[in-house]
Amino acid sequence: MDGFGSAPALYWRGRTHGYDAFLDLIAQWEARLADLGIGPGSVCAFCGDYSPNVIALVFALMKARAVLVPLTPAIEPEIPRFLDISGAEHLLRFDENDSWNHGRLTPSARPALFSRLDESGTPGLVVFTSGSTGIPKGILHDCDRVMRKFVQPRAGWSTVLFLLMDHFGGFNTLLGTFAYGGVGVCPESRSPQAVCAAIAAARATLLPTTPTFLNLLSASRAYVGHDLSSLKLITYGTEMMAEATLQAVRVMFPQAELKQTYGLSESGVLRSKSDANDSLWVKIGGPGFETKVVDDILWVRSEANMLGYLNVESPFDAEGWYCTGDHVEVKGEYLRFLGRKSEIISVGGQKVFPSEVESVLLEAENVVEAAVYAIPHPLLGKAVAARITLNTPEDPDALFRRLRDHCKARLQKYKVPMRVQIVEADAQLSQRFKKTRPLDGESS
Repeated sequence: MDGFGSAPALYWRGRTHGYDAFLDLIAQWEARLADLGIGPGSVCAFCGDYSPNVIALVFALMKARAVLVPLTPAIEPEIPRFLDISGAEHLLRFDENDSWNHGRLTPSARPALFSRLDESGTPGLVVFTSGSTGIPKGILHDCDRVMRKFVQPRAGWSTVLFLLMDHFGGFNTLLGTFAYGGVGVCPESRSPQAVCAAIAAARATLLPTTPTFLNLLSASRAYVGHDLSSLKLITYGTEMMAEATLQAVRVMFPQAELKQTYGLSESGVLRSKSDANDSLWVKIGGPGFETKVVDDILWVRSEANMLGYLNVESPFDAEGWYCTGDHVEVKGEYLRFLGRKSEIISVGGQKVFPSEVESVLLEAENVVEAAVYAIPHPLLGKAVAARITLNTPEDPDALFRRLRDHCKARLQKYKVPMRVQIVEADAQLSQRFKKTRPLDGESS
């Protein structure tokens, strides 16, 4: 970063900060951390969104060889539990104006896994994920191992920092942006209007995002009122992409390359290459990563594997392989993701992947978003149901008949939803702009 001089590094609130000014801000945070008693091995949680101070703090903490615990206001109710799991000793909070305050914490215990970082003298990163039980798991990474993939020089991008930093994909994007001399573009919020405004104002070239947000962007038509011609690459991941959404994005951004990404909080973000702009087939891997498919399930082994979970047993086998739970089809070097093993609906013993039904529903007129899930059935065990978000209001009974006919013409009978519920768009979104599906059997 020191070699990029005064080149633009960060766009925030209508102002561009150069790398020289950004490095000065990092140095200021190094001095502050020393005054606060935050040094090697200190477990420091910080809560905020992307801003000059927050991003500078990230690099200052890594230079101080501390353990980083990034948090965001979106997960405020979970923060006390996350602080406890991580054994956080410090908490820095940032407001919307980039002002901050510091508090000392008294953890109940220091996680034993931190001894690995103490031995290596390297900075750590803790991110959280939820398992099938809903119990959050604290994932510990060695930051040096995470950063190895960024050593080889590459072209820098003016990147919209859309993916939240408290998730591995967002942290990976943050590191990649500055490692290659790119510009981190901070949107005012993650609404379609705000993201489009940030792209236009900063002349952003890269938008890493989710299929759900792209679907929302298409429905909102916020892109119509902004000059988004600077956008050259859109990467999408973290969930399944519907064919209908992919085609809509091609129409919205004909000048942009579309690239599917794949990553895991446990094993890092793999290099990827989409077969074509209009294809959901993707090749994944790259230096430091290995993949294999066993019984149609993807397994990954990585040099950047996490050190382990802080509060549950390690998921890796004896040879370091991790079962992702993702069902895939294989075509030579390329894979097509079908859905998570945990999401499969068994209808009378026959498998239904929710993403397949959702893709068909999104092709129907007036449907903005669709989330498919299982409901109990007295004879089949399970049946398919769907929550639908509409562009304009429609009679529920007429909608149900229309969607049933639409699906019957495109799907086998057991895949056709037996129940349809109309919901608002917010009910379909998680805090990370991913699709949320009701729990198995949840009443609608």
